[in-house]
Amino acid sequence: MRKKTIVLLIIVISGIAGYNYIYKDHRNIEKEKAAFTLKSTELSNEFLVSSSDSEKKYLNKTIEISGKVTEVDNNTLVIDNNIFCQFLNPISNSIKTDAVITIKGRFIGYDDLLEEIKLDQCSLSKN
Repeated sequence: MRKKTIVLLIIVISGIAGYNYIYKDHRNIEKEKAAFTLKSTELSNEFLVSSSDSEKKYLNKTIEISGKVTEVDNNTLVIDNNIFCQFLNPISNSIKTDAVITIKGRFIGYDDLLEEIKLDQCSLSKN
């Protein structure tokens, strides 16, 4: 009887640990501290020199970028014609093209064909 109780307890603890491992809380990029803070031109130049090394360096990291807005849509904007930023929520109407802003987001990849740096879960920085 005691062995069955111990085995059952181990199964329950393993189940709880497995569930917590699989169903982790989602990252809150807006509240995370940025691993890298750069100007858009600095980031673009790194990708021009070596896109594969830069992609490994920044992949899935929270980065903060400042630059001039060149396109604005409902949930996306483009900084300096080559940094594509996707927001979770609609963008404020106060952001206009040619405005200089700082955004924070998660780097998700580099599009070689369009030569575009892609960020998601972006938010405006309060700097």
